[in-house]
Amino acid sequence: MPQPVYILLGVAMTVLASFGLGREFWRRFPAPLFREERTAFEFLTGSALLSLIVFLLAAAHVIHKGTIVAVAIGAAALLFRRRAPAPSFPLLPGWLAATLAIPALAFGVWGFVHAFAPELSPDGSAYHLGHVWRYYREHGFPAITTNLYANLSQGMEMLFLFAYPFGKYSGAALTHFAFFLCLPWLILSYGRRFGFPAASACAAVIVMVVPVAGIDGASAYNDVAVAAVMFGSFYLLRIWEQTRAHSILAAAGLLAGFAFAIKYTAFLAVPFALVFLAVKRAPWKRVAITGACAAAMMAPWLVKNAVVLGNPVSPFFNQWFPNPHIHVSWEQQYKRDMQTYGLPDRRAIPLEVTIRGQALNGLLGPLFLLAPLALLSLRRREGRYLLSAGLLYLLPYYGNIGTRFLIAPLPFIALAMTLAFDRFPRSLAVVTLAHAVSAWPHVLNLYCDQYAWRFDAFEWRAALRWESEHDFLMRRCFPYQVARVLQEKVPANGRIIAPGQVAEAFTSRESLVVYQSAEGQNIGVQLYSPLIRDWSAARRHHFRIPAVATRGVRVVQLNTHERDEWYVFEFRIFHRGAEVARDPQWKLRADPMPWEVQAAFDNSPLTGWRSWQPIRPGMSMEVRFPSAVTLDEVAIDSPSAEYSSAMALEFMDEQGNWKRVDVRPRLYQLGYPLGLRSAATGIMKAHGITHVLLHEGDHMAPDVEKRTSDWNFIKIAEVAGFRLYAIR
Repeated sequence: MPQPVYILLGVAMTVLASFGLGREFWRRFPAPLFREERTAFEFLTGSALLSLIVFLLAAAHVIHKGTIVAVAIGAAALLFRRRAPAPSFPLLPGWLAATLAIPALAFGVWGFVHAFAPELSPDGSAYHLGHVWRYYREHGFPAITTNLYANLSQGMEMLFLFAYPFGKYSGAALTHFAFFLCLPWLILSYGRRFGFPAASACAAVIVMVVPVAGIDGASAYNDVAVAAVMFGSFYLLRIWEQTRAHSILAAAGLLAGFAFAIKYTAFLAVPFALVFLAVKRAPWKRVAITGACAAAMMAPWLVKNAVVLGNPVSPFFNQWFPNPHIHVSWEQQYKRDMQTYGLPDRRAIPLEVTIRGQALNGLLGPLFLLAPLALLSLRRREGRYLLSAGLLYLLPYYGNIGTRFLIAPLPFIALAMTLAFDRFPRSLAVVTLAHAVSAWPHVLNLYCDQYAWRFDAFEWRAALRWESEHDFLMRRCFPYQVARVLQEKVPANGRIIAPGQVAEAFTSRESLVVYQSAEGQNIGVQLYSPLIRDWSAARRHHFRIPAVATRGVRVVQLNTHERDEWYVFEFRIFHRGAEVARDPQWKLRADPMPWEVQAAFDNSPLTGWRSWQPIRPGMSMEVRFPSAVTLDEVAIDSPSAEYSSAMALEFMDEQGNWKRVDVRPRLYQLGYPLGLRSAATGIMKAHGITHVLLHEGDHMAPDVEKRTSDWNFIKIAEVAGFRLYAIR
């Protein structure tokens, strides 16, 4: 069959299976829904259940094409079971429906074509679909500890995985596009139920044509899906308040938990649901059922991370759940970066997210400069509901100011904006059309930044595969060009170290990105150290004491600093001027990061132990001996740039207690070690690294290009500004 047919088959399997499971769910938990509502909620609840089923299949390592087909057939067969009839909403005014149908249809077609075309999105081609392909290759979840994005909840990726055997990456994007279509349908239905149909119709189209929502919803992302699921849970709670049909609460809890299962930042949907029910005096049994349904969707991802990584909410809260896979300092730096995106002044955010769109990766359109007018809806009860939920769901935005993190509260804000002026439906329709015109790709190009993330070309030939995927991606996607080189030049058992993200969706070769794990960061530091003298072991803290026989010795940190970390290259012990030979029976400990303490006892000029969090009093490193050892000197080798460290020396007495020695260390400057380039290469080889991928603009790229032989590298390819080296 032609490839477009396979793509449609993949997304049809996923959507129909979702509808089938959702229909069965609502057959068992009947509720007073209108026909239009039932359609949307069958899809959303069925998607949640299907995502959970795929998770269980992946955990059992039974992800195969046959398994997925069997589940699809079984779930879709449930569509043929009878269901009770339901009433429909009254029709919208003809003039309003005809007016708003024009932009809805135009943007819907553009989004559908974009989703049908080969995947171009940066995150989609990197980790969203990269993990999906890996799960399919390995028939389930491998224990991934070197890619922080594999630690995030991946509820949407489970649906992508279901569509993948036939639909491949376009099937995944079209699956997300189904949620994109569901969201405005929900917004419209909400207003029709609660008495402001014209305002909700305008709000639905306003959200649908938002540039960042369109490109996100037509890509293998998850932000629009989160918005649809969070709004769906809120909608169900409002229906329960209106009808007191307790059967609805299971679905509300299910969707609240599914929101977290799709994206961590949607966790607020769960406490919102529980607090809402408590305030509205729902029976505690019903509150418990809602919470249990939410927990059923959340728990699998928490358990998976706890088992594989030792941190249920990895890659965050690593100070609460210490583990060897993610450094605390990475988390702290990540949070700082996500709160700024490099913007020198956060007062620029309103213009960035509405008009410019480059710095924060997308834009909402100039209409949302008027978002404060939504406060006028506070005069009405519905407005207070919408704004309370919208402002609550806006809170995570302060942790990540990328524009797409505004998509979750967007339905609430848009509804509140239109609700404030619902007495003027014709004026609202005109404003909506003006917003749609301003968001049309060709008009958008007139005022937004050149590299704002948005629809840019109507690639219908690529969507129909009249232009092959390979030719299209080679023309439009330089990460694909790099990935194809990796696929061709790196053997199947090779391992690549790269400072930046690799398009994992296009290559099966394993890549270790330096910022995505503790292992990657450690190797990255060692890789760059030969070029940064301040990172070398050039300073010694030397303790000289009267000879003592002891079963243990340790150094304790006394100082504190907001940013600086404690770094120990080598912990050395001497007696009468000779270093005491290290013994495998020595017991080494460090607090924090006990997993990396061995690196301070390996005699390497590049490796060392590091706190990977700001210096604080009480940090320590210790050695315990199997029998008493006599020593009179202790030396701690550190980087020359470490100025904030202050250490005390302690010995273990016969009773096993630590006694502090009243002596201060003397500081010595050591010579700059030689041969660090080849030493760094040796460390990479010890970690199984076979290739190095560098961009020509990388800090170390000129040195590697000039002194390739000193690094023991061989350049084997160069494409799109990237250079691939093999390690000799």
